[in-house]
Amino acid sequence: MAKIFCVANQKGGVGKTTTTVNLAAGLAQLGQRVLMVDLDPQGNATMGSGVDKRSLALSVYDVLLESASVAQAAVRSEKCGYDVLGANRELAGAEVELVGLERRDQRLKTALAAVATRYDFVLIDCPPSLSMLTLNGLCSANGVIVPMQCEYFALEGLTDLVNTIKQVHANLNKDLQIIGLLRVMFDPRITLQSQVSDQLKAHFGDKVFDSVIPRNVRLAEAPSYGLPGVVFDPLAKGSQAFVAFAQEMVARSSGAASPVSRETQA
Repeated sequence: MAKIFCVANQKGGVGKTTTTVNLAAGLAQLGQRVLMVDLDPQGNATMGSGVDKRSLALSVYDVLLESASVAQAAVRSEKCGYDVLGANRELAGAEVELVGLERRDQRLKTALAAVATRYDFVLIDCPPSLSMLTLNGLCSANGVIVPMQCEYFALEGLTDLVNTIKQVHANLNKDLQIIGLLRVMFDPRITLQSQVSDQLKAHFGDKVFDSVIPRNVRLAEAPSYGLPGVVFDPLAKGSQAFVAFAQEMVARSSGAASPVSRETQA
């Protein structure tokens, strides 16, 4: 059965899409069967996986409206080694269309259940807001991966996200848990980032991944070539960090964590 993880943070510009596509590529390199689901109408994760969002015959929009299955809508990214359930501008309309429908927050969960045996990992790239799309992702997932920069405002946003996850866990998805916090765009030369990193480890303990993704030019360049950094330049420090993170995810996902831990209650 597939392990389903949302990559989420209500703060924008923290590297959610970069994390999603590079983790997917890293897991694929480790021999895992991976489906990447793009829930952001911008479609950046789709384009960043080597799939042209403008040429999609079917997308996650069709899956949410139940006019297509995941098996029908998913396409293979041969360069990246994983399947993509892509998104485009049509998805923006799904917000309005889902409001009046039954099971509007469970549509993605139901669709993914049909392909759960085909994959080892399903990674969902969520938009930077608590929308109906994000809610579908959270209701589908076993856990949440939270990419965050080690800056003061990131800590403020983390509190909001933890509260949101608690509410979804209590009311909609008893399986939901925080898998871990991933420190991204990290520069150890900046004293504040090191201080915030230490605060995260002191407060959240083993909920902070050991892997740290450094600020890296090659990771930033990769999307312009329609590829994850792991595929674009495997030798770059950022790419190697994501492969190490993929290895850590495989190890962590074989264990169990408490849905609402002592750290998340603080």
